[in-house]
Amino acid sequence: MHHSVFFSMLALATAITALPSTSWDSWKRPSLVPGSEASINNLRQKIKNVVLLCMENRSLDNLLGGQTHAGIENPINNGPYCNPYNVSDPSQGYHCTEAKDYNSVTDDPSHAVTGNTMEFYSQWTPDNTAIAEGKLLPNNQGFITEQIHNYGSKANSTQLALQVMNYYTEQQVPVMTSFVQNFLTFNHWHSDIAGPTDPNRFALTSGTSAGHGTNLAADYTYEFTQKSIFQMVGEKNLTWLNYWEAAGGTGPDSMAYAWTNATNNEDKVVNMTQFYSDALSGNLPTFSYLNPSCCGVGTTSMHDSGLISDGEAFLKRVYDSLRAGPQWENTLFILTFDETGGFHDHVPPPLAPRPDNLTYTEKAANGLNYTYEFNRLGGRLPTFLISPWIAQGEVEQYGVNAFGETVSYCASSILRTLGYLWDFEPFNPRVEWAASFDHLIQNTARRDAIYTLPTPMNFTDY
Repeated sequence: MHHSVFFSMLALATAITALPSTSWDSWKRPSLVPGSEASINNLRQKIKNVVLLCMENRSLDNLLGGQTHAGIENPINNGPYCNPYNVSDPSQGYHCTEAKDYNSVTDDPSHAVTGNTMEFYSQWTPDNTAIAEGKLLPNNQGFITEQIHNYGSKANSTQLALQVMNYYTEQQVPVMTSFVQNFLTFNHWHSDIAGPTDPNRFALTSGTSAGHGTNLAADYTYEFTQKSIFQMVGEKNLTWLNYWEAAGGTGPDSMAYAWTNATNNEDKVVNMTQFYSDALSGNLPTFSYLNPSCCGVGTTSMHDSGLISDGEAFLKRVYDSLRAGPQWENTLFILTFDETGGFHDHVPPPLAPRPDNLTYTEKAANGLNYTYEFNRLGGRLPTFLISPWIAQGEVEQYGVNAFGETVSYCASSILRTLGYLWDFEPFNPRVEWAASFDHLIQNTARRDAIYTLPTPMNFTDY
């Protein structure tokens, strides 16, 4: 369905009703219907540069669990939330969400397809038909069970429960706290795929993982043939660069696609250090895609094996460079995460249309094969819109898609919105279904956006 197709009167009423009211000044932003001509025109008038940064492996309840800001549904505002130590034997006891988390978690929680499935459905091989029909619902009770299954031989169960259930306080993550208080936070944003990093990065940049459900150990440079955001931006004759941390670990995501090589765009991958100078000098392209480094101490992506404080330092440098540069006035900075990394979140992931007819099968911990049909989203992620055109301290709840349905946001929402901004059609049914966020752009630019973010916390593990 093209964006020129208007909503029905009922869908229009639903869309306007669903618009958030938290920390929102109505005079600053018209009551625009997402994807409408007026909303798209407003987006195009205000936003000339987009910066997209995808960090690693954090759930909303984990990273933003201690944020007291109204409208964020999390452990400190609405919890605590509890998980059993063993979903098969609840008499073994429960552990509930607690404040204060680790700067680094070396017992990397499972974010495999079957690990996610246990975490959300309390079983490794659930009935897919029952899931698709809405008869089997996720309960988000299997996080501790999965962590103990993987690491119970090397760590005690209490320690493992703390690793996946605890959350960061506002003081532990001052940069994140500043984003929440100064810009827009999505309360219902899920990963496109209930699986690990690589498939979710492919989904973020192309709307599908092309049937991949696990990280690709082998070199996948130029392997993928589906359309990507890089191709669409290039074909629109817009400028783009993929800024990449030389330490590696994620991406460069643009080099996953055959188009990048076939059209001699390999030179669009540049060192992350160039981003800071380009931002400060006003030389950012129309589309900037940032790949942080991963994984372990000294890397920048917030992957659990690294330091959360190093990730905060990286985010501060990115933001401070953007804010000090001359392109700030027309920039939209989208900050998101690839997937939840096996960390607890209490919000059940919803069903979603399949992007294509591909499936992925892996052997589960119970010895049985499980086939993931890409018809449900993954866990809830921290995601922010950062711009002078974004209201201060706003919390966005659900979105309304082009079919008038009230749905959760997901990575494909970025592709849907950028399609409106740069006039390209949805790549596949998942992207077509996704809710856009063009209507969140205000009429009036803020002059009070924080100039420099706070210094990250210097804490040690306990």
